[in-house]
Amino acid sequence: MDKDDSGRSLGSGRAASADARKATGQSEPSSIGASAAGSSRKGLRNAARFWEPRRLVYNVLLLGGVLVWVTKTWPHFRPAITLASLEIMTVLALLANLCYCAAYLAEILIQNAASTSSWNRQRWAVWVVGTLLAILFANYWIADEIYPFVR
Repeated sequence: MDKDDSGRSLGSGRAASADARKATGQSEPSSIGASAAGSSRKGLRNAARFWEPRRLVYNVLLLGGVLVWVTKTWPHFRPAITLASLEIMTVLALLANLCYCAAYLAEILIQNAASTSSWNRQRWAVWVVGTLLAILFANYWIADEIYPFVR
């Protein structure tokens, strides 16, 4: 095998380019992509660990708001409780959970812009404000869109 000026043997083209990268302090091209993918996966895993357990609480709070409306105005809503309305309520519950997924959009945007420690503290505020907005929106929807049309 041939040797370079420093006495090292010259290997294949890959080994030579790897040696050149090491000499100049550059990292492996695949390690950059791997570290970014690993960081991204770790960030999504941390996001899921925070948001998903709170999804149940979010759903229970929204269900509680609906149950308060139904029980307080039971004579009015009694004829509306049918099998067909169960399908509509299921679609509305699925839409509420789809809106909950907006937290992941905020997570992705803020995770890259903010430091991890400050974002961990602010997640709770985002969750509380988002849940309160969802409750407000659900109450508006019941009061303005559903209640007047139930006969």
